[in-house]
Amino acid sequence: MSALTHDGWAMTGRQLRRVRNSPGLAVLTQLMPVNMLLFFGYVFGSALAMPGREYRSFLVPGLLAATAAGGLMTGMFQAAADTHRGVMDRFRTMPVSRAAVPLGQAVADLVVATLGTVPLLLVGLAVGWRIEGSAPAAAGAVALLLLFRFACTCTGIFLGLLTRSEDAAGQLGASSFVLPLLSNAYIPTGNLPGLLRTLAEWNPISAVTTALRKLFGDARVPADSAWPVAHPVAGALLWSLVLIAVFLPLAVHRYAHGER
Repeated sequence: MSALTHDGWAMTGRQLRRVRNSPGLAVLTQLMPVNMLLFFGYVFGSALAMPGREYRSFLVPGLLAATAAGGLMTGMFQAAADTHRGVMDRFRTMPVSRAAVPLGQAVADLVVATLGTVPLLLVGLAVGWRIEGSAPAAAGAVALLLLFRFACTCTGIFLGLLTRSEDAAGQLGASSFVLPLLSNAYIPTGNLPGLLRTLAEWNPISAVTTALRKLFGDARVPADSAWPVAHPVAGALLWSLVLIAVFLPLAVHRYAHGER
């Protein structure tokens, strides 16, 4: 077994134990998307042109994508907390693979996020959402969702290592809440003003949301949209791979060199 694999599993186990030791926080984090589905689906849905059940079917893939984007906040806060408390400095003095620490955090987050999607999917089924597409397409949707979560977590880890402050990471992470709002996760973008619609449709969350809707068979892809939304599966894959290719090496480099 290579050093990276061995150390990576050790770091993943550490992060999972960290989650196990804070069950209340984990439960609250997983319940948030469910609460948003019930609130948005029954309150905001009544104000839109879509009937209630149709809007809830529209909303579930958007909430899945928005929850995956939450990896940005969790990755940022955990990395910043470990840096601020000197944990990263201690790891650097140990014979641990430099890539194992950020990778272990990202993989552990992916495990937790995978388990966390189950309650949202079950509640979505309870309120009328259905998987209309084929089983392979639905499996592809889940795989794409997890890839995007991993990409967002890698991005967050780099930003957390960069800020080195729990307070700064918390404020920056909280501001990331606006990203799903500026997308098609909660509302269609067709009626937005020109510039705002362009920004929303080039938002990676919009590409992932539309890809999930297409693969689950819940909605047609808008024909007059920007390229990532008009070609959602390719757009979501491209966004995810670009984020990983850029921010994972940066996170490893930042961790390995500390403040230098």
